[in-house]
Amino acid sequence: MAGLLDTVNQRTQLVGQNRLELLLFSLGGRQLYGINVFKVKEVLQCPTLNEIPKRNPVVRGVAHIRGGTVPIMDMRYATGHSPLEDIANCFVIITEYNRSTQGFLVQGVERIVNMNWGDIHPPPKGTGRENYLTAVTEVDGKLVEIIDVEKILAEVSPLREDVSPEIVEGSKAETDVVKHILIVDDSTIARKQIQKVVESLGVKTTLRKDGAQALELLNDMLDQGLDPYHELLLIISDIEMPEMDGYTFTAEVRANPKLKDMHIILHTSLSGVFNEAMVKKVGADDFLAKFHPDELAKRVNKRITEIHESENKIAKT
Repeated sequence: MAGLLDTVNQRTQLVGQNRLELLLFSLGGRQLYGINVFKVKEVLQCPTLNEIPKRNPVVRGVAHIRGGTVPIMDMRYATGHSPLEDIANCFVIITEYNRSTQGFLVQGVERIVNMNWGDIHPPPKGTGRENYLTAVTEVDGKLVEIIDVEKILAEVSPLREDVSPEIVEGSKAETDVVKHILIVDDSTIARKQIQKVVESLGVKTTLRKDGAQALELLNDMLDQGLDPYHELLLIISDIEMPEMDGYTFTAEVRANPKLKDMHIILHTSLSGVFNEAMVKKVGADDFLAKFHPDELAKRVNKRITEIHESENKIAKT
């Protein structure tokens, strides 16, 4: 496994071209699973785990890695199956999600494959509302399932989702804004979290599951003679999404003269300086790492204030 991720930094040119690379892994069986390489910090043989009192059963223990204490979650157990056995011979994928580091225990790690987001598709209908899939794809004729990690994390360690009362009270939305906010995210959990924040400020929401659906909505508005800039307060978009990622979606919006002024916030569990640089490259207005309800609410309120002030200036002229 040594060297498997050594060249991750050389792959950053893929992002912005609707491409990604998946690290393939197994959970004990023939089914393959995938995780975006940009979420992965390290892959290693399962270290010695220390149990912690009153832990969620999904958390098999904590490990001391690179000077830090990292919770190790059993990916197989987290998705509704029996726990992994013989964990000393299993592997741990160290990841960074939602501003925190965690490890996922898996049976084995296969390889990295180069993919196009257009080849990553939403889960087939009929898998149920409570399934743990956020997308599926095919590699060498085999189905690869991409797990909704944000759903697992929300169940194991729920984040605070309520906006602080003082921020809600400071919102002008209920009296001043009738526009919607377009929320674009492939994770059911993430969409609900963002929707709850936005609607607590008195703003209505429109939801789409990926960049392709969101772009179709904007173009449909144009076809109906509507101006999306006047219909939508702003767009809050994830980056990692099947069919069309957030970078490509933003670039497509900016390339259309009729859409280029849309206010776009890229809101993602991918964090770091690299992503902030990509935000500037594709022309997004802002970048926010998931998930902090107060910070998101402040961004919305700031946009409401900007529109309010702009409308007042126009009224005075």
